[in-house]
Amino acid sequence: MLPRESAPAPSLMGDPGIRSADAGRSSFTVEQFLRLRRQLPPMYLILTMNAATLAYTHSAVAPRWLAVWLPAALIALCLVRLVQWLRPLAETPVSDVFAARMLRRTEIMATMLSVGFVAWALAVDQYGGPEQHGHVTVFVAITVMGCIFCLTYLPRAAHNVCFIVLGVFLTYCLTRGTVTTAAMALNILMVGVVVLKVLRDSFESFTALEESRCALQHERAQAQRLAEENALLAHSDPLTLLPNRRYFFARLDALLSRADDARPFCIGVIDLDRFKPVNDMHGHVTGDRLLQVIGERLRSASGPDTIIARLGGDEFGLIIEGSLDLAEGIGKGICGLVQEPVPLGDIVVSVGCSGGLAPWPEAGASAHDLFDRADFALYHAKKARRGSIVRFSAELERIIRSEQALEAALQSADFARELNLVYQPIVTTRTLIMVGVEALARWVSPAVGPVPAELLFATAERLGMARTVTLALFERVLADLARLPPALRLSFNLAPADVTDPGTVAALIGMIESTGSDAGRLVFELTETSLVSDFDLARAALERLRACGAKIALDDFGTGYSSLSTLHMLPIDIIKIDRSFAVRLDEPDGRRLVNAIFNLTRSLSLECVFEGIETEMQLTEVTLAGFHYAQGYYIERPVALQAVLETSLRTLRARRAA
Repeated sequence: MLPRESAPAPSLMGDPGIRSADAGRSSFTVEQFLRLRRQLPPMYLILTMNAATLAYTHSAVAPRWLAVWLPAALIALCLVRLVQWLRPLAETPVSDVFAARMLRRTEIMATMLSVGFVAWALAVDQYGGPEQHGHVTVFVAITVMGCIFCLTYLPRAAHNVCFIVLGVFLTYCLTRGTVTTAAMALNILMVGVVVLKVLRDSFESFTALEESRCALQHERAQAQRLAEENALLAHSDPLTLLPNRRYFFARLDALLSRADDARPFCIGVIDLDRFKPVNDMHGHVTGDRLLQVIGERLRSASGPDTIIARLGGDEFGLIIEGSLDLAEGIGKGICGLVQEPVPLGDIVVSVGCSGGLAPWPEAGASAHDLFDRADFALYHAKKARRGSIVRFSAELERIIRSEQALEAALQSADFARELNLVYQPIVTTRTLIMVGVEALARWVSPAVGPVPAELLFATAERLGMARTVTLALFERVLADLARLPPALRLSFNLAPADVTDPGTVAALIGMIESTGSDAGRLVFELTETSLVSDFDLARAALERLRACGAKIALDDFGTGYSSLSTLHMLPIDIIKIDRSFAVRLDEPDGRRLVNAIFNLTRSLSLECVFEGIETEMQLTEVTLAGFHYAQGYYIERPVALQAVLETSLRTLRARRAA
């Protein structure tokens, strides 16, 4: 359809490109009236001229009232009707009711005029000689034939005129006239009957043609309605009844195509927060019902200048004609509607809403650029300002450009040359003897320079390259594991995309087996956020890794969504306490919280490593709290493998000397 320019799904039918064919249809009665209307002025002109001529030829022999005043009245009536039929129609378009009423009036008028003119003609026939009598006969014959032809599209009126006038005239001639006049009257009647038959056939052809035309128009109207319904279905989301993705971009293209004379507009992308947990916990049926309710709310927020479309899943698109301030206000109102609790049977659910806005033409001149920037603003909202509407800005543009450069650099990176690993030791708290190391990725790109590990993995996941980066780093890890002393374990971090990718897990296990590495010396670390996207898939992946002999560590414990049930349900061997707890060790509340965590891990028989130790005091407090292992800058910064080997060698020599 092409996209019109009206609000959501219900307004699709208002699209100027999709109009009903009914507006161009006319019924048979209307068409009959319109055809007749073109024929009646000539009929009244014939009556006027013939009456005037007959009156003139009898003006010298007939009484004045009969030769002047009576025909003058009849002529005046004909002229009035002539003017009436020549005037433009007051009712446009003509309705069936109006047309039928005018046809009935014409039949009545034809009957009245027939009686009036034949009575006048027979009255004046009482005067004059043979020439005047012959003129009356000619008057009757010509006038009747002319009127019959002019009444082709009103057969009943034509019949009335023919049989009233010629019937009366024949009766008059048979009773008062000569045999010749009677023969002429009979002949005229027979000709009239034949003419009526011809006109009847012509009218039937007209009727058949009009019926065919009406049938064709009806079929076209049905086809048009079907096309409208198909267009509505093709451009509407069946679940929420909002316009769909196709309509959204078609409408956006339509706005951009007339951008020269269009007022400013904004597009937005909004996404529901906490929708997936509702879907996972209560089922897809409940999720669909929730989307339907939200769809109803969003339809109520739509208007002539605001289009809200469902782009897919729990993502919706906005097109708002107006300023960025107006769009932001509308976006906040939409978020407020979405965030209202939704009763669904026995439960009440509540979801949030985050969105991004991009104004035309500041954010871009093409549909792709506008949507891309609105989507990035949404990404920023989800990441930094969840639950709010974020405008696209120059700062976000700068971030986009840096990320685009980063993506280009990663796509063309030579991982064997550019990716490196450093290792941070994990030591016992009392002796500071190294028991293991954690591998940390480092990427120095020739194009963009050093890139933090978090940004490396976030970019790789966004580009679908998470597996490639992970396997390239793990290959280096396995090579370094063979160089480390057998007593040291090596921890390797898995990204969220790795944990939920069975292919990546299978590749990791395959690399361990193919290199003959000791899986018992490997520890796979994952963060709590890795478990949120798909808990069941993550648990299955960890069980496979654990089954091959490796250990599983839960990193950054205490900052995410972990609970006792999470710890029970996952195959976890090691808990790594987040560094944020280390800075609170000098507070009584902080120490009590750390002690509670220690007691929890001990009751679950889990090994515990305290991260982020940066001062001697923190190390002392951790040791007094009973923690056996620690890691942090106070103990050792991340260093190259060679430095780790030298440290472990010095430790070994010290032990032997002791």
